[in-house]
Amino acid sequence: MELRHLRYFIAVAEALNFSRAARKLQIAQPPLSRQIQQLEAELGVRLFVRDRRKVELTDAGRVLMHEARILVNQAMLTMDAVRRADKGEYGLVRVGIGSGLGKKIKRVLVRHAQRFPDVDVQCKDILSTWQNDALLERQIDVGFLRPPVDLLHLVSEPLFEEQFLIFLSKRNPLARRRRLKLRQLANETLLLYNRNQSIGVFDKTLELYRHAGISPRIVFTSTAPFEEAGAMLVASGKGIYLGVGAVLSDPVSGSEVATVPLDEPEARIEVHMAWRKGENSSAVLAFLDSVRRVFKPTRQIS
Repeated sequence: MELRHLRYFIAVAEALNFSRAARKLQIAQPPLSRQIQQLEAELGVRLFVRDRRKVELTDAGRVLMHEARILVNQAMLTMDAVRRADKGEYGLVRVGIGSGLGKKIKRVLVRHAQRFPDVDVQCKDILSTWQNDALLERQIDVGFLRPPVDLLHLVSEPLFEEQFLIFLSKRNPLARRRRLKLRQLANETLLLYNRNQSIGVFDKTLELYRHAGISPRIVFTSTAPFEEAGAMLVASGKGIYLGVGAVLSDPVSGSEVATVPLDEPEARIEVHMAWRKGENSSAVLAFLDSVRRVFKPTRQIS
């Protein structure tokens, strides 16, 4: 049984006249009659009672009429879904979002939902360093992360830069400054959290100190500045953190912690979007296009 058999059957069943059905289908009547006969032969039932004056459906024909309409409609929906999927208008995109990037990436989600309302975009909070593996293991399709990016297996585009901030207790006299140089922090204890959580921020922090010619007193912690325990360390005067603005713009500890911009020429870090090399999913490629429409990146790295 083919879909055209069902379409021909529906046309005859609705018209109850072979000539009118043939005109509607824009085919000759004899081929239409043969198609109906083939369908009856395949099913082993009579679908129509015919005489010179009229055509009527049999009980089997009425059942087939109901089911055929469902089948043909579902086939049309399936073909439409396939065509839309090929254009990126239908499907699934899994997105990884690094710490503190949600506010900016939300703009992409809104834009993409307007363009492709039937695409399911699923977001996960994943630390930047871990997104490389998540992409390679196909846990996500697109990552928003801070470097480094595994360019052996992935492609990335820089989207924007984040400003480094100093995260310090409001009781610290330096908290009243509008901006701070690293040399003003030379006597402050630097709190550094696990490098595996954000290799790029960790390495950039030490690089900034090296370029300034400062050897800070470092205390390694297992908590980040945007976490409750990390904010408590700062609020109690145990030290300061350096971090990126998006992470620290809404500190956990509220009025007890201040953030001051770091006034150094290189105190910025890029945020990238990354995806697998050779990606051929139309839904994923369409999502990348939406990201570009929002951020207008200037170059691709692969």
